[in-house]
Amino acid sequence: MIRALAAMQDRGFRWFFLARAITMITGSMSSIALAFAVLEIDNDPQSLSLVLAAFTLSNIVFLLFGGVVADRLPRALIIQSCYVIDIVSIGTMAALLFSGTATIPLLALLSVLNGASTAFVLPAMQGIIPQLTTPEHLQQANAMLSFARSATTIGGPIIAGIVVATAGPAWVMVSQAVAWALAIPILAMVRLPSPVHGGGTSLFHDLRVGWQEFSSRTWLWTIVVAFMIMNAIHIGAWGVVGPYIAKNDDRLGVAGWGWVVSAEGLGILLMTLVLMWFPLKRPLRYGMIGMATFAIPLTVLGAHPAVVLLAIAAFLAGAGADVFSTGWNVAMMENVPGDKLSRVYSYDMLGSYVVLPVGTLVYGWLVTHSDVVTVLLWSGAVYAAVALLALAVPSVWRMGRPAEALGSGHDGLADS
Repeated sequence: MIRALAAMQDRGFRWFFLARAITMITGSMSSIALAFAVLEIDNDPQSLSLVLAAFTLSNIVFLLFGGVVADRLPRALIIQSCYVIDIVSIGTMAALLFSGTATIPLLALLSVLNGASTAFVLPAMQGIIPQLTTPEHLQQANAMLSFARSATTIGGPIIAGIVVATAGPAWVMVSQAVAWALAIPILAMVRLPSPVHGGGTSLFHDLRVGWQEFSSRTWLWTIVVAFMIMNAIHIGAWGVVGPYIAKNDDRLGVAGWGWVVSAEGLGILLMTLVLMWFPLKRPLRYGMIGMATFAIPLTVLGAHPAVVLLAIAAFLAGAGADVFSTGWNVAMMENVPGDKLSRVYSYDMLGSYVVLPVGTLVYGWLVTHSDVVTVLLWSGAVYAAVALLALAVPSVWRMGRPAEALGSGHDGLADS
């Protein structure tokens, strides 16, 4: 089997990949549907920021518990159970929109439920991947998941924009609930060994152990601190200001925003094809350089939000982001013990997400009280500076890969 698809040799990964691909198809449409559902009720960026902040706050509150549970219980079962909760919350949103009874507080409340569920799903999903494949196939497995995510991101936002404009956002949410329902029995086909950590210790003891694993790795917490700032900018400038500009600036428009987000997905897609073939010998070095490119679409969004120009910038940023995403996951999975991996991922996610509510609320306020162009230009400059400054940390710059992960014909760790 060719190197790019080597991870598909593993039966468990094949079933997991199928379930993830199905949920990614509609998941890539959901953020656009929710954004414009909120803006239809109240065309105010602060209302959108409130709903997004509700999801994120709930996610943050439950993330650490999600990591502990994912290291104790069967990870596939955790994902299945949370999908049931998601079907209920997303289905209720759709019903409220169909009936015309949806309000901002109700959507925010349902976003809280969805955010809590996601807090348990994410650490379980990241922890499960090394259990499904071999060390040599780990980069290919992560690249294939990224490929599926980006492939659906290309078409998903375009379809979502068309469906939202013609039929309304509720139909997008219905399709998402159906996809989650299909994924549940498919995940039942994933056969895993018993959890490596079956309990016997207190919740807070497990959290302390996870913290020790997290804080003892300089490269890990440095990147997380950087992403505290970068994610706040991303969610605010791209997630709040972007849809607001799309709805109110004819140079972009709702459909144009769908094309821009899809272009970002295309950049991810093409980069994943590269990463399926060629191993990342310096995953964090090239990853943070890749992340710095997101400053380009932020600048274009502020200076001249024309569809074609912004789509090109988003394409470049997507490619850069995928280098980081794949590199970060293999660095984590190769350097953190498997029985503590979900907990460490939960600390990573907590640190990266904790300022997202602040970002959404601050940018919602900035758009209504400041010049949007100035806000976005400064956002791009700060974003690039933070990403590149992380490279000054030696363990980030020098992080390599074990020889067995690079496979035959590669020299493994480069000189440090």
